[in-house]
Amino acid sequence: MGFGPVIDELIDALKVLPGVGQKSAQRMTLHLLERNRKGATRLAFALEAAAEKIGHCHSCQNLSESEICAMCQDASRDVDTLCIVESPSDLIAIEQSHHFKGQYFVLKGSLSPLDGRGPNEIGIPKLLARISEVNVKEIIIATNPTIEGEATSHYIAELLASNGCLITRLAHGLSMGSELGYVDGGTLNHAFSGRKPVLTNE
Repeated sequence: MGFGPVIDELIDALKVLPGVGQKSAQRMTLHLLERNRKGATRLAFALEAAAEKIGHCHSCQNLSESEICAMCQDASRDVDTLCIVESPSDLIAIEQSHHFKGQYFVLKGSLSPLDGRGPNEIGIPKLLARISEVNVKEIIIATNPTIEGEATSHYIAELLASNGCLITRLAHGLSMGSELGYVDGGTLNHAFSGRKPVLTNE
């Protein structure tokens, strides 16, 4: 038995969040309505504002409130190195490790033909355009160590093989199947320190 169309709609809306099922969504809904109406109003306004104002940086594809994000405008970052990640959460994880000081490019996921994500959908043409515009000396492919992430890494490395810059891949410390957004800073530091060239002439 439902609570009514308004509450039922809120429960269904909360289920769009990752890891939130029917019971979790119901618990959140009842908590907001019974104990924190101000919090519910604040959440509603914040979500509406974010949905309306947040887009993607025209340079790196990261989430941004402006056409060019603050990170791309930061003159203190090393423009010689570009790190390619799958999502904004991966970028945040790397930034929190305080190891990498270069530029980023954020793919919109990994290649997955079965899910309808090809090169155009994840932003490969924009990546190639970005690389052609700047004199990058090293490209670090930091896609997740999953089957899709490895396939994406190999695809990008093949595309950039004739570019002339060093192409590396995060290596030590990252187990197959893990996601960067959930890896601790120490492990990421180790992975950056132990990165290897993706393609060699051997």
